[in-house]
Amino acid sequence: MANMLLEPSRDCPLCPRLKDFRDLWREKEPEWFNAPVPTFLPPEGASSVRLLIVGLAPGVRGANRTGRPFTGDYAGDLLYSTLIRFGLARGEFKARPDDGLELVGTAITNAVRCVPPENKPTPAEITTCRPFLASTLSSMPNLSAILALGAIAHQSTVRTLGQRVAAMPFKHAGQYQTGPFTLFSSYHCSRYNTNTGVLTEDMFVSVFKDITEFLQTPRRTV
Repeated sequence: MANMLLEPSRDCPLCPRLKDFRDLWREKEPEWFNAPVPTFLPPEGASSVRLLIVGLAPGVRGANRTGRPFTGDYAGDLLYSTLIRFGLARGEFKARPDDGLELVGTAITNAVRCVPPENKPTPAEITTCRPFLASTLSSMPNLSAILALGAIAHQSTVRTLGQRVAAMPFKHAGQYQTGPFTLFSSYHCSRYNTNTGVLTEDMFVSVFKDITEFLQTPRRTV
């Protein structure tokens, strides 16, 4: 039986540096979300999720401001437009949590739920937040595909799945089978990566072609 999805509390104290940074932004921008960003689920709930997308952490002016993963910064523009293109989201993405956009059989979360200074969580912070990623995975009984965006999200996901990073190294368009899951990986859809040519839209779309092809293939039963 799947576990209930466990999310950190709004005032989660587990990572002192992240708590201090969060408190700083609460003082600067009291109208912002400024809290651990919860997993974005489809309306049907965790049991309908077949694809989980794992990012690194909320951006200061993105999810930390809006409270929804990849909402409010460039990375979300590319991610959500691609999800809509492949039928994994419906509606119109307007970079606001109240824009009415809905996910379809897909959920989005982050390896680290709180915004880190300079977008760089420490190894200890990544480890501390990993139980929430584990809870997210265990709450989804029909999950079959995971997409990790960037090396840190990939490594944390591999460790959450009980695997060795050395045996499943990060690579763009990578694909690994681990237990009941297929783990896909992509360079993060950040503005920096797209501006520098590390990731092109075609490269990103190609990863989603592989994922949707996988999801559309009948699963074997033993």
